[in-house]
Amino acid sequence: MQKLAQIITKIIDFVYSPFQKYVPREIFRYAACGGGNMVLDWILYCITYNFIVGHELVYLSLAGHSLCLTPHIASLCIVFPITLLTGFWLNKYVTFTQSSLHGARQLARYIMIVAVNLAINYFGLKLLVEVFGWYPTPSKICITLFTVVISFLGQKYFTFRR
Repeated sequence: MQKLAQIITKIIDFVYSPFQKYVPREIFRYAACGGGNMVLDWILYCITYNFIVGHELVYLSLAGHSLCLTPHIASLCIVFPITLLTGFWLNKYVTFTQSSLHGARQLARYIMIVAVNLAINYFGLKLLVEVFGWYPTPSKICITLFTVVISFLGQKYFTFRR
């Protein structure tokens, strides 16, 4: 996995060359990694919503209690753990490599920041889809663009601080 991180870093740094006068390397790496993970999230969400969940309600039984998830929220729940892990890995091994914090502490902090973003995603999807009647995929994209700023600041100054 370390070798893959080095390859990704080299590719990003190669593309970074023309932008080095305008954007700090760390922000460029974050944008590249975050952008890649965001596109992965959108693609997985679209596939999950349209082909796995299939626009249907999802019924779960947890500890003897029944739970019904709307298709857009069920899709969010399926995709979230995947992009949580890929995002953490990219941030730890490509973007914020200088942090001296222990990996378990970084992961716990990363999960806290992501939990805030998950709450914003959940309530944002509820608002945009169920109140305003927007289609789920564009709603997800709009919300994600909003959470990028929150995520960067949290990861830089809390999760992966030096």
